[in-house]
Amino acid sequence: MKILITSATPFELAPLRQYLNDQFWPHSETSFQQDALEVMLLTTGVGMALTAFNLGGLFTKHRFDLAINAGIAGAYPASGFAKGDVVNVTTERFADLGVEEADGSFTDVHELGLVGANASPFSNGTLLNPATGHDFLPKAKGLTVNKVHGYQPSIDAILRKYPADVESMEGAAFFLACLMAGQPFLQIRSISNYVETRNRESWEIPKAISSLNSVLVEVVGSLG
Repeated sequence: MKILITSATPFELAPLRQYLNDQFWPHSETSFQQDALEVMLLTTGVGMALTAFNLGGLFTKHRFDLAINAGIAGAYPASGFAKGDVVNVTTERFADLGVEEADGSFTDVHELGLVGANASPFSNGTLLNPATGHDFLPKAKGLTVNKVHGYQPSIDAILRKYPADVESMEGAAFFLACLMAGQPFLQIRSISNYVETRNRESWEIPKAISSLNSVLVEVVGSLG
């Protein structure tokens, strides 16, 4: 079995990398083998453009039994998720791809008719993970943004438009790349903060990374 685990930054997967170095045979700095299980790590860089480019290039050369996007994310308070919770993001949407109207409202590319709301791989403007067998984590709906929300009126406006539980800067690009390539995939996110008025001091990144990597080690162990 060959799996890919990808994150935007190297520090999000640092504990997993140490585990793989200790328990697997390293082919290289990014590829590890244990019996029939091969694990490849990829740091895409932050944001949708780098994620889509790097994954698109990789998928032209490699096929994986499973691709996992792992990282931290912000949770919208109404989701009920707490900092340190780890979730399975099963749907994604591009939150800010479109135009700002004269009255300040937002019209997305599907509403503009520039991209069909049901044009493959979209379903009513949403990207869906067709996999149904990953029920070991709570499910969450994701929004992917170029600009992390930190202004309450903007947060209220986006939630009036789209139902969402968590926010990231890469999730929808990962979904799109996998769906376009026919690549089975899974997105695992750990909650580091709430999407609220910007307050960087309230973020709990070490806790989120610890929780995330504990789950990833369990996943790798179960596959092995």
